[in-house]
Parts: sequence; structure tokens; C-alpha cells
Amino acid sequence: MIKSSVLKIEIVTGDSRPIFKQIIDGIRLEIGTGRLSAGSKLPSYRGLAMQLMINPNTVAKAYNELSTECLIESKPGLGLFVATKQPQFNEAEQKEKLDKAIDNFINETISLNYSDEIMIGELKDSLKRLKKLKLA
Repeated sequence: MIKSSVLKIEIVTGDSRPIFKQIIDGIRLEIGTGRLSAGSKLPSYRGLAMQLMINPNTVAKAYNELSTECLIESKPGLGLFVATKQPQFNEAEQKEKLDKAIDNFINETISLNYSDEIMIGELKDSLKRLKKLKLA
């Protein structure tokens, strides 16, 4: 029997992102930092729903999107796993994804009225924290 990985996902009720999007972002972070490696077994829909105390359909929606993005894969009779072959993006696709992420960041934070220097400093600090997670 293959044991499921424990996902460290936190659902924040005041977050502007829907819960399924928080799950997607949490799993992407786990994969990106290496805490979930290729081939790692994910909890079942119900298992993760129980852990997060949410509706299993919400987990199913998140897993379906991650599957569409080829980040996770289903192995019939065994469950869901982090995909062994991660999607590769060409330079234009990478730039498009970066531009979209920057636009989303700006749209979410523009009304906070922080200076450019503070925003860039916070972004740099977050990137440093992520790099430390990858090394841990």
C-alpha cells in the first residue's frame, strides 16, 4: 500500500481567492518547493476534504484543474500522484505566465497604496523565503 503525502495547506476564510484556488496554489507551492516530489501520492478527495474540513467537491475541483495542468495524474486503482513528467513551457509561454502573474499581483495590491520600493522589497523577501523552503 502506498502512503499518501501529508499536504501542508492552509485555508484562509478571509482570502479573496476561492477555496479550490487556495488548494491549487498550496499544492503548486508544495511541488515548487520540492516538499512534494514527482510520484508522491496525494490524499484522496475525501481525505483532504476531511483534513481541511471542507466539501469533497471543492477538493475534486482543485484536483481536476491540477490534472488539466498536468501537475498531477491519476493511476487507476492507486489514486492521484504528482506527475512524474512536469509540464515544460517554452520561453514565450513562460513570459506569458509571468506577465499574467504580475498583472494579478498588481491588481490585488494596487489599492493598498504601498510605494514601489516596499512592494518590490516584500516580493524579494517572499522569494527568499521560498528559496529557503526549497533548500530545507
